[in-house]
Amino acid sequence: MTDPGVPAGLLLAAGAGTRFGAPKAVVELAGERLADRGVRLLRDGGCDPVVVVLGAATVPLPGALVVRNPDWESGMGSSLRAGLAGLPPSAGAVVIALADQPLIGAEAVRRLVAAWRDGATAAVATYGGAPRNPVLLAREHFAEAGALAVGDVGARAFLRARRGLVTRVPCDDVGDPADIDTLADLARIAPAVPQAPPAPPSR
Repeated sequence: MTDPGVPAGLLLAAGAGTRFGAPKAVVELAGERLADRGVRLLRDGGCDPVVVVLGAATVPLPGALVVRNPDWESGMGSSLRAGLAGLPPSAGAVVIALADQPLIGAEAVRRLVAAWRDGATAAVATYGGAPRNPVLLAREHFAEAGALAVGDVGARAFLRARRGLVTRVPCDDVGDPADIDTLADLARIAPAVPQAPPAPPSR
């Protein structure tokens, strides 16, 4: 079988964090901003390049390609479309993650990539049997997934419309999809988040 290559990673981090009180992309947790943690999740999971969609905040993200979503206030759907449009033509698939789920582990990304390499064209990580994040889409589904992403709905609309295509990948043992939506969520989740690894020395 032909090697499909390496999937890209797509981190959606454009929101203003209205309930939280600040854009979550810039929130620091265990010594690392959530946007940086999300980039590391995708890169450690085997994605290259990693594209990050920003909107409400401007965040320098070394090692990632930043796409601005001027329509970020309309919801996650526009960010998904902006991110998919910003992927390089060489990307045969993409793993999509959200910036506000810091307990998801890189092994979940690796499992989705493995499913793609085994022939899946759409895959979703499940926890307790329920589909959550991250999500993998092969390029053949980018246009339809973008068209179905309306308002604050991202890839979920495509996954529901195409249930028969979707490979469910259990990830209960490698992470937790808990969201950080409020300061109370941050306080609850923070003790379980591992400290960020030290930055490599500058040359």
